[in-house]
Amino acid sequence: MYVADSRASGTAPASAEPAVRPPAGRRRAVGSTVLALGTVSLITDVSSEMVTAVLPLYLVAGLGLSPLGFGLLDGVYNGFSALVRLAGGRFADSGGGRHKAVAVAGYGLSALCKPLLLLAGTLPLIGAVLAADRTGKGLRTAPRDALISLSSTPQARGRAFGVHRAMDTAGALLGPLVAFVILRRTVDGYDAVFTVSFCVAALGVVVLVLFVPRTPGGVPAPPPAPAPAPAPRPPAGLLPRALVRPTACAALLGLATVSDAFVYLVLQRQLGVPERWFALLPLGTAAAFLLLAAPLGRLSDRVGAWPVFLGGHGALLAVYGLLLTHAHSPALPCAVLLLHGAFYAATDGVLMAAASAAVPPERRGSGLAVVQTGQAAARFGCSLGFGAAWTAWGDRTAVGAAALLLAGCVAAVCLLRPAPTKATA
Repeated sequence: MYVADSRASGTAPASAEPAVRPPAGRRRAVGSTVLALGTVSLITDVSSEMVTAVLPLYLVAGLGLSPLGFGLLDGVYNGFSALVRLAGGRFADSGGGRHKAVAVAGYGLSALCKPLLLLAGTLPLIGAVLAADRTGKGLRTAPRDALISLSSTPQARGRAFGVHRAMDTAGALLGPLVAFVILRRTVDGYDAVFTVSFCVAALGVVVLVLFVPRTPGGVPAPPPAPAPAPAPRPPAGLLPRALVRPTACAALLGLATVSDAFVYLVLQRQLGVPERWFALLPLGTAAAFLLLAAPLGRLSDRVGAWPVFLGGHGALLAVYGLLLTHAHSPALPCAVLLLHGAFYAATDGVLMAAASAAVPPERRGSGLAVVQTGQAAARFGCSLGFGAAWTAWGDRTAVGAAALLLAGCVAAVCLLRPAPTKATA
């Protein structure tokens, strides 16, 4: 019997959320389920960021891919998961909750794709492997976030997501460092990176299987008491009306969110960063994200999620502005990467905490998947559009167009942003 299963052998009713109540008069630290999932994400991000750190340079400099071609592959890498997130969320919610099982399938599929990069010598094969890897990410993301939400009190969800994202980002900080060391110390650097990445990803799956309980919160759910006929549930295909605006806002802003890889490529071209140092650029973003995720999560619990979410996109707009400057100061990349990390810290977990308030517990996985799908699909379109604009008019014009589009989207979301929603237990 698995370690986690022996601690959580009961099955919760489909409409019940485990009671996670802080002791009176004290602030409760995040639950054991959140910490276990954070550990899984930390290990998995070491693996995935090892690949992400070297992939742009491998494709553009090593294989001679054009910005448009890279935009297509980058869109596949970051947006293909949009096609499967809805299915992953819906399946995780079915049958009394299969969140852990679906998450294990997603993490396992992504791990298996790492060694396949060694065999994919052509661009179509690389694209197919990246699509399979993102399918795994699409399957696991909504169930994982549902487990975090269901394991936290409504008043502390921002903090729980912030702590998880901070642990996740610790892995993102370590991954590029490991890739950098491997590239410097091995002859077949890329092959070694992909091999080590697979071993680390497999370790993350083992931790997930052994230490994340099936029942959120890490305690067995009480057996269902006899009760009258249950209240009618909404049709399975319909989502709460309160989720429409969060999804629309996330998708609208996603249309102007240039992918990390393009931000790093623009910085590398502007500053002439040597290729051997390129893998270290994501460290600045990850370090800022790590430091700011938990504080901004707590801030969202106090002042509301949407002001923090919009402030994060203001930081992204400042990133675009700095990329358009002609300055060659050593402080420029530091400022860009700091603001880039602040953008993620103010948006990633904060959006999931805000959306959780609009979704009942029995629909948490599929509800969060809808928001994630809208955002991921929009970012897929942004990668294609940015790559095409770079190919046609150059990187500076592409960044300028993205800045104008983002400014318009932020203004629109200020008008459309959802009203505060009463938290769902």
